[in-house]
Amino acid sequence: MEESNKKPRVGVGVIILRNNKILLGKRHDNPKKADSLLHGEGTWTLPGGKLDFKEGLKDCAYREVFEETEIKINKDKIKIVSITNDIVEDAHFVTIVFVTEEYQGEPKVMEPDEITEWKWFDLNDLPSPMFFPSEKAIRNYINKENRF
Repeated sequence: MEESNKKPRVGVGVIILRNNKILLGKRHDNPKKADSLLHGEGTWTLPGGKLDFKEGLKDCAYREVFEETEIKINKDKIKIVSITNDIVEDAHFVTIVFVTEEYQGEPKVMEPDEITEWKWFDLNDLPSPMFFPSEKAIRNYINKENRF
């Protein structure tokens, strides 16, 4: 596709917290399976994904978290904590990230071809390597500021 015809997309992520720990998923090492236009194979990431046409932001957050983890977040209790402008050579996303501590269920690997495991990490001891949009969003949340 010609550069002038490309358009930014919208990504949505959710910081799910439990006892000062954050839920992160390990992206598949195989780039074809990691399934992200922003790449990120082999990195740790927040649950989330692409906003569908005519879909509400909170609806997208709920859908993506449930599809990936089978966790049900409370859409009425999530708030936006980060908006970032994420660009790589061949893709561009505006990423909107919510935070919540109100959810039901335990994380399960629901899309093993994309995410191989879900784990809780202390906010002060995050794993490496991190998926760069997730890393920026978590930093924005921790620092209570929004750096694009």
